[in-house]
Amino acid sequence: MGILSAMNVGCDGLKVHGMRLDISSKNIANLDTPNYVRKIPLVVSTDRSSFLSVMNQMKESTFGAGTLPYASGSVAMAGVVEDPTLGDRLYKPGHPDADENGYIRTSNVDPLVEITDAIMAQRAYEASLAIITMSKSMADKAATIGS
Repeated sequence: MGILSAMNVGCDGLKVHGMRLDISSKNIANLDTPNYVRKIPLVVSTDRSSFLSVMNQMKESTFGAGTLPYASGSVAMAGVVEDPTLGDRLYKPGHPDADENGYIRTSNVDPLVEITDAIMAQRAYEASLAIITMSKSMADKAATIGS
């Protein structure tokens, strides 16, 4: 494995955390939509090479001694599930979404939770971008060493 494998780990992170941001923004946009159910992204780790394992292999092949603690995997999106929490019931008999008793269900989106999730996804996105930037910098340095 080489620098491209490290870049692939960063690319996986960009894709997944970009989707997390997209889901959070859709949830916030539907905050006041009756009967809207909050969507929760399922992010899982994969057993592919992690950035740390790539760095370990590069370190071992260069210096021939010692490794850093091993951590496995990248990230992937396993899907999206709906939050089972029910929104409040409001009595609005003339509303098009009202049930036979005249009630509608409000959205179960909590804006504080969504903003927190969006901030965490943004920071993870930035960390994935930093992995790609560092890998690119290492590739540039390696290219200048050889010339």
